Amino acid sequence: MDKHFNLIDEPWLPVAGKDRVSLRQVFSDPELPALGGNPVEKIALMKLLLAIAQAAATPEDDAAWRAMGADGMARKCLAYLDQWHDRFDLYGERPFLQMPAIAKAKIKSYGTVLPEIATGNTTILTHGQVERSLSDAEKAVLLVCLMGFALGGKQADNTIVLSRGYVGKCKNGKPAKNSQPGPSVASRGLLHTCFQGENVCQTVWLNLLTEERITQNARFPAGLGTAPWEQMPVGEDDEVARKLKSSVMGRLVPLCRFSLLAEAGLHYSDGVAHTNYKDGMCDPTVAVNWSGKEPKALWTDPEKRPWRELTALLGFLAQQQIGGFECWQLTACLSRACESVDAFAIWSAGLRVSNDMGEQRTKGNDDFVESCVALQSSALGSFWFSNLQTEMDALGDLHDGLSRSVKKFFRRETPGDKDDRLGEATSKVATQLFWQLCERDFQTLIYACGSDGDSATINSDARHRLRRRFADYAQQAYDRYCPKDTARQLDAWARCRPNHSKYLQPEA
Repeated sequence: MDKHFNLIDEPWLPVAGKDRVSLRQVFSDPELPALGGNPVEKIALMKLLLAIAQAAATPEDDAAWRAMGADGMARKCLAYLDQWHDRFDLYGERPFLQMPAIAKAKIKSYGTVLPEIATGNTTILTHGQVERSLSDAEKAVLLVCLMGFALGGKQADNTIVLSRGYVGKCKNGKPAKNSQPGPSVASRGLLHTCFQGENVCQTVWLNLLTEERITQNARFPAGLGTAPWEQMPVGEDDEVARKLKSSVMGRLVPLCRFSLLAEAGLHYSDGVAHTNYKDGMCDPTVAVNWSGKEPKALWTDPEKRPWRELTALLGFLAQQQIGGFECWQLTACLSRACESVDAFAIWSAGLRVSNDMGEQRTKGNDDFVESCVALQSSALGSFWFSNLQTEMDALGDLHDGLSRSVKKFFRRETPGDKDDRLGEATSKVATQLFWQLCERDFQTLIYACGSDGDSATINSDARHRLRRRFADYAQQAYDRYCPKDTARQLDAWARCRPNHSKYLQPEA
């Protein structure tokens, strides 16, 4: 194609509350609050910005990171973008993150690789599911997302193999019909977590890894690695591809699919086959519990919003933490963030997907989720974490009590329901309502768990007031789904209503 669309100069990155911006604007405009788009787009684009910053300004250690600051990092990134300007064009001889050699692969429509678009015989429920033509800016965002978040299934054409003798695209001697999911989504949809600052540039700086930290992490034997736009692999299993699989850069921009943009769609095939968390490798933003016989990842769950996982993500703050989930992005950067800025946020997001015979798709309750929790640097520590853990455990007890009460109500109200199916189903929606109500006060709870000298008593009173509010939310959920219109219902409602007396006892 005789076209040009350079990502450094052209507006393509979605920004919250603003128009699209170019890469140059990201590192020169301090008024950009946060990335826009859906949660997967935000994660993928943040990883790209981090890859650019790591290639341009990886500091030696935390001291060098502080001395450089967000402004110093931005200046280095702008100089780096000028140096590699020709490698960020979507078109031309070296198209950005694309493989011209894959041009023989079948062309797939863009809707085929977008999880929210209905193609084939999929039922269209809303106008947003209808496939439409994409602008160059939208194609660029899609291309970046496909590098790590490509869904497994039959979308890719694996008849084209670029590395001689490579069998990773074959099954029983024939081209594989089903592709493996991207390393950033895995089988069900991994939950990703990172820091968020007051603007996009500070966000990138807060998440920047140092050479010292990378060297200490044995999970990345190839270290930082080389940005793929500087040196693209020639095939699926050449030396460059193998280094990507064992480097930090390869987890920021995995190249799990080889693509080439065309007018009618894109040529699309399996790319670099990355290992997953079960093999000891994962993205820095993914949380994994490595302590058991088999590693366990933290998955995206639309029925459990990410803010409820905050204690699991920050478990390393506990004084005696044994095992638990580890998110390297947080463990490597939290302490220095607390020392360098007064406040920041922890942002978590992901996409839940279903897996049906190797075909990944979004169906049923599958959806995007995201949460953003603001934190005060001065309050963080083992005392704050202990209070938060206590309150979250107590909220979990409220949840359990509400669930039991609803089930008991329906056992008394519908004694003929031997399987208690109605009680099970109703308790599920009642507890979901409870957590939805609690979410509006979770940020207040975060602040109330801290202690600054004389404010310890004040915060204790604040937590007790919040407990009364949370108990009221549980009662509201119970009243919503357990009616008391008839005498029989009223008797069941009174006998089964939740008892919050223990939860509401003042702290000793």
